[in-house]
Amino acid sequence: MLRNRTLFPSLADEFYGKDWFPGFVNEQTGVSMPAVNIIEGKDDFKIEVAIPGLKKEDFKLKVENDVLTISSENENQKEEKNEKFMRKEFCYSSFSRSFILSDGVDPDKINASYKDGVLDVVIPKKETAKEKPVRQINIS
Repeated sequence: MLRNRTLFPSLADEFYGKDWFPGFVNEQTGVSMPAVNIIEGKDDFKIEVAIPGLKKEDFKLKVENDVLTISSENENQKEEKNEKFMRKEFCYSSFSRSFILSDGVDPDKINASYKDGVLDVVIPKKETAKEKPVRQINIS
C-alpha cells in the first residue's frame, strides 16, 4: 500500500483530501503539483507522474525511513535587450511528492524511467506480499 503525503497541507486539503485537484497550479507562484497515477499490479506498484518539458536529470528520487520522495527544482532565465531597455526574468519552479511505503514492498529494488513527459517509478512487492494463486484443498 502506498499513501500520498504532501509537504505543505492547505485548508482545501482538510476539506477535500490531498489530491482534490491533481495538477493544480497556484496562480500567484506559478508552481504546479504534477498529476500522479498509482497502479497496483500483481508483482509491483507503479507510480506515473506527468511532468512534460523536463529531462531525467531534473528529478531526484530518494527513499528515507520508508518514504519515497520524488522532487524537482528547475531554474530558467530569459533576457531581452533593446536600445532603450534590458529585461531579465528569472523563473524558478519546484515540486515534491512523498509516498509512504508499506512493509510489503522492496525499497532496494525501486527503479525509474522518464519518457515522453511521464516519469514511471516501479516499486516491486516482496514475495510475501504477492498475491498467491488459489490452491484447491482435498478433503480426506
